[in-house]
Amino acid sequence: MSSTLDSLPPNLAKIVQRFQRSSDQKRRYEQLIWYGQKLSELPESDKIAENKVPGCVSQVYVTAKLEDGKVVFQGDSDSQLTKGLVGLLIEGLHGLTPNEIVQLTPDFIQETGLNVSLTPSRANGFYNIFKTMQKKALVVSANG
Repeated sequence: MSSTLDSLPPNLAKIVQRFQRSSDQKRRYEQLIWYGQKLSELPESDKIAENKVPGCVSQVYVTAKLEDGKVVFQGDSDSQLTKGLVGLLIEGLHGLTPNEIVQLTPDFIQETGLNVSLTPSRANGFYNIFKTMQKKALVVSANG
Protein backbone atom coordinates (compact mmCIF):
# COMPACT_ATOMS: atom_id res chain seq x y z
CA MET A 1 0.00 0.00 0.00
CA SER A 2 1.46 3.36 -0.97
CA SER A 3 1.88 6.31 1.33
CA THR A 4 -0.49 8.27 -0.91
CA LEU A 5 -3.20 5.73 -0.17
CA ASP A 6 -2.44 5.92 3.55
CA SER A 7 -2.89 9.68 3.53
CA LEU A 8 -6.27 9.62 1.77
CA PRO A 9 -9.58 9.90 3.61
CA PRO A 10 -11.16 6.42 4.11
CA ASN A 11 -13.86 6.77 1.40
CA LEU A 12 -11.37 7.95 -1.18
CA ALA A 13 -8.84 5.24 -0.24
CA LYS A 14 -11.57 2.60 -0.68
CA ILE A 15 -12.40 3.94 -4.15
CA VAL A 16 -8.73 4.00 -5.19
CA GLN A 17 -8.29 0.40 -4.00
CA ARG A 18 -11.39 -0.65 -5.93
CA PHE A 19 -9.90 0.74 -9.14
CA GLN A 20 -6.46 -0.73 -8.39
CA ARG A 21 -7.97 -4.23 -8.22
CA SER A 22 -9.20 -3.78 -11.78
CA SER A 23 -6.42 -4.03 -14.33
CA ASP A 24 -8.78 -3.95 -17.31
CA GLN A 25 -9.52 -0.46 -18.71
CA LYS A 26 -13.02 -1.50 -19.81
CA ARG A 27 -13.79 -2.64 -16.26
CA ARG A 28 -12.50 0.68 -14.88
CA TYR A 29 -14.82 2.57 -17.23
CA GLU A 30 -17.73 0.39 -16.10
CA GLN A 31 -16.87 1.19 -12.47
CA LEU A 32 -16.72 4.89 -13.29
CA ILE A 33 -20.14 4.78 -14.96
CA TRP A 34 -21.48 2.92 -11.91
CA TYR A 35 -20.45 5.86 -9.68
CA GLY A 36 -22.41 8.17 -11.98
CA GLN A 37 -25.47 5.93 -11.78
CA LYS A 38 -25.35 6.04 -7.96
CA LEU A 39 -25.78 9.82 -7.89
CA SER A 40 -29.06 11.13 -6.58
CA GLU A 41 -31.01 13.28 -9.03
CA LEU A 42 -29.85 16.91 -9.12
CA PRO A 43 -32.92 19.18 -9.20
CA GLU A 44 -33.27 21.24 -12.39
CA SER A 45 -33.38 24.35 -10.16
CA ASP A 46 -29.74 23.65 -9.19
CA LYS A 47 -28.58 23.51 -12.81
CA ILE A 48 -27.69 27.18 -12.87
CA ALA A 49 -24.61 29.18 -13.86
CA GLU A 50 -23.24 29.47 -10.31
CA ASN A 51 -23.21 25.65 -9.97
CA LYS A 52 -21.71 24.98 -13.42
CA VAL A 53 -18.14 23.68 -13.44
CA PRO A 54 -16.00 25.95 -15.64
CA GLY A 55 -13.62 24.52 -18.21
CA CYS A 56 -15.52 21.28 -18.89
CA VAL A 57 -16.50 20.16 -22.37
CA SER A 58 -19.60 18.48 -20.87
CA GLN A 59 -22.27 20.26 -18.85
CA VAL A 60 -21.29 19.63 -15.23
CA TYR A 61 -23.02 20.97 -12.13
CA VAL A 62 -22.00 20.68 -8.49
CA THR A 63 -23.71 21.97 -5.34
CA ALA A 64 -22.47 21.92 -1.76
CA LYS A 65 -24.00 22.49 1.64
CA LEU A 66 -22.78 22.12 5.18
CA GLU A 67 -24.43 19.57 7.49
CA ASP A 68 -23.01 19.07 10.99
CA GLY A 69 -19.69 20.58 9.94
CA LYS A 70 -19.33 18.22 6.95
CA VAL A 71 -19.72 19.14 3.28
CA VAL A 72 -22.50 17.40 1.36
CA PHE A 73 -22.16 17.56 -2.41
CA GLN A 74 -24.61 16.85 -5.20
CA GLY A 75 -23.78 16.85 -8.88
CA ASP A 76 -24.70 15.90 -12.41
CA SER A 77 -23.31 15.84 -15.94
CA ASP A 78 -24.71 15.22 -19.41
CA SER A 79 -21.82 12.82 -20.13
CA GLN A 80 -21.82 9.31 -18.61
CA LEU A 81 -18.08 9.20 -17.94
CA THR A 82 -17.95 12.74 -16.58
CA LYS A 83 -20.96 11.99 -14.40
CA GLY A 84 -18.95 9.00 -13.14
CA LEU A 85 -16.06 11.31 -12.22
CA VAL A 86 -18.52 13.55 -10.35
CA GLY A 87 -19.96 10.50 -8.57
CA LEU A 88 -16.50 9.21 -7.67
CA LEU A 89 -15.55 12.58 -6.17
CA ILE A 90 -18.86 13.01 -4.32
CA GLU A 91 -18.51 9.56 -2.75
CA GLY A 92 -14.81 10.05 -2.06
CA LEU A 93 -15.26 13.43 -0.34
CA HIS A 94 -18.43 12.46 1.54
CA GLY A 95 -18.29 13.12 5.26
CA LEU A 96 -15.25 15.39 5.14
CA THR A 97 -14.93 18.86 6.64
CA PRO A 98 -14.22 21.84 4.37
CA ASN A 99 -10.66 21.95 5.74
CA GLU A 100 -10.04 18.26 4.93
CA ILE A 101 -11.33 18.77 1.37
CA VAL A 102 -9.17 21.86 0.77
CA GLN A 103 -6.03 20.01 1.91
CA LEU A 104 -6.48 17.19 -0.63
CA THR A 105 -4.62 17.14 -3.92
CA PRO A 106 -6.10 15.59 -7.08
CA ASP A 107 -3.08 13.33 -7.69
CA PHE A 108 -4.96 10.33 -6.25
CA ILE A 109 -6.40 9.91 -9.77
CA GLN A 110 -3.01 8.45 -10.76
CA GLU A 111 -3.45 5.79 -8.08
CA THR A 112 -6.72 4.65 -9.70
CA GLY A 113 -5.09 4.09 -13.09
CA LEU A 114 -7.89 6.12 -14.68
CA ASN A 115 -5.56 8.93 -15.68
CA VAL A 116 -3.95 6.79 -18.41
CA SER A 117 -7.29 6.18 -20.10
CA LEU A 118 -8.88 9.61 -19.71
CA THR A 119 -8.66 11.90 -22.71
CA PRO A 120 -6.83 15.17 -22.04
CA SER A 121 -10.15 17.05 -21.97
CA ARG A 122 -11.64 14.55 -19.46
CA ALA A 123 -8.52 14.68 -17.29
CA ASN A 124 -8.79 18.46 -17.36
CA GLY A 125 -12.50 18.14 -16.55
CA PHE A 126 -11.69 15.95 -13.54
CA TYR A 127 -9.27 18.58 -12.28
CA ASN A 128 -11.85 21.37 -12.80
CA ILE A 129 -14.58 19.38 -11.00
CA PHE A 130 -12.19 18.69 -8.09
CA LYS A 131 -11.13 22.37 -7.87
CA THR A 132 -14.78 23.54 -8.04
CA MET A 133 -15.68 21.18 -5.19
CA GLN A 134 -12.81 22.59 -3.12
CA LYS A 135 -13.96 26.17 -3.81
CA LYS A 136 -17.54 25.28 -2.89
CA ALA A 137 -16.34 23.67 0.34
CA LEU A 138 -14.60 26.93 1.25
CA VAL A 139 -17.71 28.97 0.41
CA VAL A 140 -20.07 26.84 2.53
CA SER A 141 -17.51 26.91 5.32
CA ALA A 142 -17.37 30.72 5.23
CA ASN A 143 -21.17 30.96 5.05
CA GLY A 144 -21.87 28.10 7.45
